[in-house]
Amino acid sequence: MTALTPLERLWLTEAVRLREEHAGALEDQEANRLARTAGGDLASRIQYRAQWLAERDGLAAALRHWVQGARLALMLLALLAIVSGAGLAFAALGNGQAPVNVFWALGSLLGLNLLLLLGWALGLLFAGEQGASLGRLWLWLSAKLARDAKAAQLAPALLLLLQRRKLNRWAIGTLVNGLWLLALLSAMAILLMLLITKRYEFYWESTLLGADAFVAMTNALAAIPRAIGFGAPTVAMIHASTRDVYNTELVRQSWAVWLVASLIIYGVLPRLLLMLFCRWRWKRGQARLQLDLNLPGYSQLREALMPSSERLGINDAAPDLLHRIEGGVSAQDSDGALLVAIELDDQRPWPPQLPATVKDAGILDSRESRHKLLEQMSRFPPARLAIACDPRRSPDRGSLALIAELARSATATRVWLLQAPPGQALDAERLGDWHVALQQLELPFADCVPLNWLETGHD
Repeated sequence: MTALTPLERLWLTEAVRLREEHAGALEDQEANRLARTAGGDLASRIQYRAQWLAERDGLAAALRHWVQGARLALMLLALLAIVSGAGLAFAALGNGQAPVNVFWALGSLLGLNLLLLLGWALGLLFAGEQGASLGRLWLWLSAKLARDAKAAQLAPALLLLLQRRKLNRWAIGTLVNGLWLLALLSAMAILLMLLITKRYEFYWESTLLGADAFVAMTNALAAIPRAIGFGAPTVAMIHASTRDVYNTELVRQSWAVWLVASLIIYGVLPRLLLMLFCRWRWKRGQARLQLDLNLPGYSQLREALMPSSERLGINDAAPDLLHRIEGGVSAQDSDGALLVAIELDDQRPWPPQLPATVKDAGILDSRESRHKLLEQMSRFPPARLAIACDPRRSPDRGSLALIAELARSATATRVWLLQAPPGQALDAERLGDWHVALQQLELPFADCVPLNWLETGHD
């Protein structure tokens, strides 16, 4: 199975639970058997089962598509933030033809950011669903860009999983503050570029506020920048900026430094610290994230995955749809060669003469024999497996499902379609049904015993 992060394993498990809750239980006999073989506690077995079912049914591939769509959506939002930040800088300084009102410029750079930051903080304190609109936009874009119909339950599963530890707020908080940080950094870069390449003249004016009030506000905003070494306009420069003599080089430079320092201190740094804080809370909560085993979808799996007494046999009906076969084990995990037959009658002598290196697994003609062999192959998977079938029988769903399950427990598999006994003939139509079914399973087949392949691995 594909390697997944702990969060992705939990996410897939929750998605499989939602799918079974809405559409009914999946055919999971083989998944349960492999999960029992893998061992571990109940939560580990549930996750193993869910990942196996997700790989089989295409949900794991849908998750990978969704994650790719989420990354692309995040890149689009980041691009939008960069363009918006550049727009803030151009709006603050204008085209350079007219003097710049310093407080209008500061309001353009920080006003919307501070209002939304206050709304985010209030939502965090009282509602806990801050930034929900931006989060919904990101989820919507992720789903659209994933373009996978099987991803319908992935977003709800992720939200339900994160809500159990209230991690939504920290995930959205990281997203919101990160995008605003990107926008403000973009604004700062464009602001510096404009201030370096153009000459701007700064002034202030007010109908209701006098010079003393304006000086007090400017000094209050400049207190922190001045304390950490940034320059700020003096009282004389502030008074001078209301008269025609304001456009001296020193005054212009002082106002420019004050604008950049205010953007960094009151815009960039708060967003950076909040993003790091949300990221820290997200990482801390993610490490503690686990399944809620009391949910009905999980609690009812306890007996199947951790049975109080081992049951033999296959109890579930054959699946309606047979899935594509892929080797369930690697060459490093497997060893030896095995020959097994499915439901042969007494007219055919069995087994054939076999080399010493090829083991005979007998004839599978009961649920107990099937279960025993599958359990053995889970622990000791063969490198090469030959499955002998009697093509006089119809390729029913149960036999094909068993062939598929056996093939997934071996590195390489071939099907041996036996010749008819002397004096009998094979039905051409039924033989064609076998060929079609095995081609759908993508398993090689032949009408002669593959002894050389079993013994050496070569034809």
